[in-house]
Amino acid sequence: MSKDPQPKQASSSFIIGAIALVFLAIGYQTALLVHRAATLHIASTRDRPDTVYVIDPATASRLIGDSYDDSAPLPGPQRHQGQQTVVKRNSAHSGPVRQVREQQAERERSRGKVESFRFNPNTVSVEDLIRLGFSPRQAEAIDNYRSKGGRFRRKEDFAKSYVVEDSVYRRLEPFINIPRLDINRADSAAFDALPGIGGYYAAKMVAYRRELRGYSYPEQLMDLYRFDREKFDGLKDLITIGPSEPYPLWSLPEDSLSTHPYISRQAAHGIVLFRQHNPPEACSVEALANAGILSPEDASRLSRCRIAPP
Repeated sequence: MSKDPQPKQASSSFIIGAIALVFLAIGYQTALLVHRAATLHIASTRDRPDTVYVIDPATASRLIGDSYDDSAPLPGPQRHQGQQTVVKRNSAHSGPVRQVREQQAERERSRGKVESFRFNPNTVSVEDLIRLGFSPRQAEAIDNYRSKGGRFRRKEDFAKSYVVEDSVYRRLEPFINIPRLDINRADSAAFDALPGIGGYYAAKMVAYRRELRGYSYPEQLMDLYRFDREKFDGLKDLITIGPSEPYPLWSLPEDSLSTHPYISRQAAHGIVLFRQHNPPEACSVEALANAGILSPEDASRLSRCRIAPP
């Protein structure tokens, strides 16, 4: 009695079919991976360029809000080119790229691969925020807050952001660097951004700086009408005094002297007469006070100003 070869042939056909199905599944998965990689590559290439703005220093000071030195590079995505400032902003990323960046950042955070370095939360780029340990979604939330006019005046303001966890802030707090506003360079818009300062006081602060020929000490802001100690204390930790030309007390003509807030017309005339009848080494604010040319109050305020030597 001969054996029927049909079951053996059926078994061979099943094995070949299974192998073909496995290769088909592998090929399909490979095609999906290649398609996804190609799609992400195209999207990331499209999303890569930054938006670049080239603006003058005054506008840069208003938008960036930083006190900066033209001879030194700024932290964050700004740099100076002569009389212009280049500001780089990150372009918006598409959905697939954003998702991959989110997953990658999450993996790096889980491995502890985050960095800590000095940064200004008002100007730091989205990429650097991610390097600091924020997810792309968190970094973009911070960037959106800034693009809508939000500003971190103090370190504590950054801690109050809903995307900044307490543990992250404790790690980054020593590295947060928010430059103070130089009141000798700021325009009215930068002054307006200070707490408790509206358009009225911002304009007065600029005008008074012009009369003084530059602020010499922060408390001079309290010379302004109704600019009291409470208002000053609310912003004194946010401002600084940058360089200014010393006041040419010993060379200005009488009519120019009389425009200074601490020098009356009568005092200006007396200063000119004092200069004419005394050698340069005898010229000082104290000598003007002793001669009765300046009142004790005006002499005290003028003595704190930057004054060019005789």
